[in-house]
Order: sequence, then C-alpha cells, then structure tokens
Amino acid sequence: MQEQPEPALAPGLTAQVELTVTDTDTAQAVGSGDVPVLGTPRVLALAEAATVAATAATLPPGSTTVGTRVELEHLAPTVVGRTVRAQALLATVDGRRLSFEVTVADGDQTVARGRVDRILVDRQRFVDRAGRPS
Repeated sequence: MQEQPEPALAPGLTAQVELTVTDTDTAQAVGSGDVPVLGTPRVLALAEAATVAATAATLPPGSTTVGTRVELEHLAPTVVGRTVRAQALLATVDGRRLSFEVTVADGDQTVARGRVDRILVDRQRFVDRAGRPS
C-alpha cells in the first residue's frame, strides 16, 4: 500500500512575527482611540501577518489566502518602545477554509488573543474579480 503525502496546508503550521511599537502604531495615530499605546487595528494587522507567514511557504503556486473573519480580544495596553510578538497556529483546515488561533504577547503578558479565518484563493482570479464593477 502506497503512503499518501501529507497535505501542505495541514493543522499545526505556525509562525511568529514581531513589532516594536512606534508612535505610528498607537491608537492616537491610527484613529482608534486617544491614548498613546498600541492600537487595536495594529494588533489585528500583526496577528494577520502571523497567519500569512504561517502558510507562506506551503501555498500552492498562484494561490494566496484572504481574511474572512476575525475574533480578537485586546487584553492589555502596550507602550511605545516595547516589542510585541504575534503567533499564529493553523488550527483547522476545511477545504479552502483555514482557521488560526492567534496570540499577541509582550514578554510573558498576553496582549491579545483570538481567531482569524482565511480562505485559500487563486491570486489572479481574486484580483481580477475585485477590480470588476459590482
């Protein structure tokens, strides 16, 4: 009996990305608040970057993933100058649907946690469809 190859996009893929918080990353700068701490939109962007990195090396040629759903709890503030680390774990694969568990940490403190869902698409077809009038 011949062994089947492991699918490239399988649960367990992980990646980490880091960001050193600057003034341009604050809630004040991104318009999500009036305090000089890491803004929630930047936390989300960092978490999504980790999900993209988790699958980057294993995507089929001509493919990409696009976000479809996000659930994120922003639990703690992070001041300018601190470095935060986002980690993504591909938790489930259901056909083209990919679900990631994400965490963002400042040292040992959890800054945010949640889930990001993405879908596998043909890059060119997606771009072509996005440019069409609705």
